[in-house]
Amino acid sequence: MLAGILLAAMPPGTAAQRAKLPKPRILERGTQFERDAVTGEMNLRTAETRAIPEPIGIAPAIRTSVALVQAGCTVIAPDGTQVRGLTRESFRLLEDGVPQEIASFDAAETPASIALILDASPSISRQLGQMREVAHSLSSALDAQDEVAVLAFSDQTHLLLPFSRDRALLGAALASPELARVADSTQSLIYQAVYLTARELFPGRTGRKAIVLLTDGQDSGLGLTWDPASMQTHPGAANALTFDDVARELASSGVELYVISTENRPRAMTDAWLAEHQHAPLITAEARRLAMPHYTLYLAEMVRQAGGGLYFMRELGGLADVYHRIALRLGAEYTLGYYPAAGIARAGWRTLDVELLPDAGAPAGAKVEHRAAYYVPASR
Repeated sequence: MLAGILLAAMPPGTAAQRAKLPKPRILERGTQFERDAVTGEMNLRTAETRAIPEPIGIAPAIRTSVALVQAGCTVIAPDGTQVRGLTRESFRLLEDGVPQEIASFDAAETPASIALILDASPSISRQLGQMREVAHSLSSALDAQDEVAVLAFSDQTHLLLPFSRDRALLGAALASPELARVADSTQSLIYQAVYLTARELFPGRTGRKAIVLLTDGQDSGLGLTWDPASMQTHPGAANALTFDDVARELASSGVELYVISTENRPRAMTDAWLAEHQHAPLITAEARRLAMPHYTLYLAEMVRQAGGGLYFMRELGGLADVYHRIALRLGAEYTLGYYPAAGIARAGWRTLDVELLPDAGAPAGAKVEHRAAYYVPASR
């Protein structure tokens, strides 16, 4: 039934484009998770060295190990629109409360790297029939130089399209029959898909980096419960992936996470409630009393730690409209780069704060949205 739904949704005349798609690859095949006994951080061990496909149609990305921290931010006017046209002098940036010199500034001029991850598990398979409209919506909203990758997962994570500027290939990947094959599983390893995407696709990329995840949030891999300790441990084994591993990977790579939930928004999870809890973990007894599903809270918690946004598809119209909104937001994002005054010898979390200066040129009452922290890894 699912295969019929997906094939019926495919745009006509795309057989030639689908033929040009690279062969899908399973990201975790031959991969073993291994936790460093000293640092507690997760490493990957592969059975063989596997080169990541270079972006299609462009020069290879420049690899660099320079300790430049990039902080993306969006300035929102009181009417909800994104404020454009600001400059480096409009902002003040702080790490752990200490002002930092802004070494680089990008007003959405550097091409963005955006990975679309589709949950192909049976619980949300019907939403995948809207992918034709999504491809058109993204093509109209993204800059021509922005690069998009497409992945789908259930029990495994499949790379359907490596980073590419070719919008015809984007449409072909989103209408690929491979989605039906990916969906042939009862499992949904959501956070493993996010982790592997951040770890394998984004190294060496600069500028705006984002994962856009379509899911219902009901992960079957990490063993998450109402106990906050379940973010740090796994009931299976010490070398199993945890929620904290995923958050650290996103935060150290500077990859923002935009989640599109196919579930209803919990009544108490208003934008105001999320803003009030921006600097504290969301998995609490209070949230449980407010009848928020813990699997939705964990999505919100990951966004809180990594930066990005949480959207609920059913309150915003069609799926294509949600993707369009996210693309427009990324197109208005500022990226501030700095070299930490304290250096990066000390591993762990560092808080970030981005402020608008009084003479920034933004409308009165404008606010800055940005990730609250980043992570300095010890084992890389």
